[in-house]
Amino acid sequence: MSRENSSITKLFVLDTNVLMHDPSSLFRFEEHDIYLPMITLEELDNNKKGLTEVARNARQVSRSLEEIVGTDLSNLELGCALSRNGNKQASGRLFLQTTQLNLDLPGLAGSKADNQIISVVLCLQKQHSNRQVVLVSKDINVRIKARAMGVLAEDYFNDKVLEDTDILYSGMKELPADFWEQHSKAMESWQESGRMFYRLTGPLCKTFLVNEFVYYDFEKPFHAIVRNVDNNTAVLEIVKDHLLPKHNVWGITARNREQNFALNLLMDPDIDFVTLLGQAGTGKTLLTLAAALTQVLDKKIYSEIIMTRVTVPVGEDIGFLPGTEEEKMTPWMGALEDNLDVLNKSDEDAGDWGRAATQDLIRTRIKIKSLNFMRGRTFLNKFLIIDEAQNLTPKQMKTLITRAGPGTKVVCLGNIAQIDTPYLTEGSSGLTYVVDRFKGWAHNGHITLQRGERSRLADFAAEVL
Repeated sequence: MSRENSSITKLFVLDTNVLMHDPSSLFRFEEHDIYLPMITLEELDNNKKGLTEVARNARQVSRSLEEIVGTDLSNLELGCALSRNGNKQASGRLFLQTTQLNLDLPGLAGSKADNQIISVVLCLQKQHSNRQVVLVSKDINVRIKARAMGVLAEDYFNDKVLEDTDILYSGMKELPADFWEQHSKAMESWQESGRMFYRLTGPLCKTFLVNEFVYYDFEKPFHAIVRNVDNNTAVLEIVKDHLLPKHNVWGITARNREQNFALNLLMDPDIDFVTLLGQAGTGKTLLTLAAALTQVLDKKIYSEIIMTRVTVPVGEDIGFLPGTEEEKMTPWMGALEDNLDVLNKSDEDAGDWGRAATQDLIRTRIKIKSLNFMRGRTFLNKFLIIDEAQNLTPKQMKTLITRAGPGTKVVCLGNIAQIDTPYLTEGSSGLTYVVDRFKGWAHNGHITLQRGERSRLADFAAEVL
């Protein structure tokens, strides 16, 4: 295993969970070498059956290993080039465990898979004293045990979009008090089909992103959305004020600045993809449903609403559910029911009969779908709502968003502080991924909702608990 540049390149030992989390992880270590213990291959084999995401990933890794190792078994000791698979970015080599490595681990049960991997790393450290050997695992406990045994252990960071979610794009920017002094010299303003536009030139304009909201909350409040950026020049459009009752959406008015911005995005037919982040009670689902119903039933821009959510239970699973796909999804759609109750109560004059009729009409236009059956679908002229999107991996998120056909609007809702999927973190969630990758695209909008609007009890609980 000795190579001329072995003093520079590291030897990464991969835990099974890294491969099953990201099958392309084999090619993500650039010039460094990868070592797979026999127990990792064994665990891959144990997890290959079934139709789950994990089983699919395990099979994908096995196919990649077959292509890398090939049929030439004479030089396994020297390793196989990772670039053989057409992945030019991986210039390291892949080593498989070909000999039995025995090392007693004091205080650890030797037969357990995790402990066997740690013992392999310890053996490799002794064999390659001139080289850094690192264990890569998504399992926190494995990393803690490894460090306790004097082994270098790291998380797999390559799938992280952001190291720190505090720097995640919020969709809006506060303008400083001296903004107008610096930006109003050659200002132009005009009206176009009832909308007010400003063209400004100044140093801050180059930091703006298309469809980002800017607000100035000093003596003359100014709330606008960036429509165009060209070096130091930007075109801003004044946002519609949904805080006013006359601009209500299905009887709902915005209660704060962020909700107003969110409604502007949801009601804009030029924006095909909207992401709303926010804690529980910030109004993500209510605003989205109000906008969806208005555009489906009143304006008839879309033909129906499709709502889907990731079915990860918070507590113990309650077993199989009876009925059709729609009926099976009903227990997961409590949030939808609660919000429809609010939206139906907004019409006081209709009376009980009128409300019941409206409710029936609404239900015929809302379809509830399970994520499991999304492959191969194409949605035309639909308003697609993906709830609890923080529990999706980037790959699942791509599968869902690419379902959108012509005239379809996709809205992703979620709270990245509330992830229930194993091995997903705030930095590697599919929701974080799309917010970061889509920012600045002309048909994308994002807003992070800050203030809870449920009740004083819910707000206080979110703060102190």
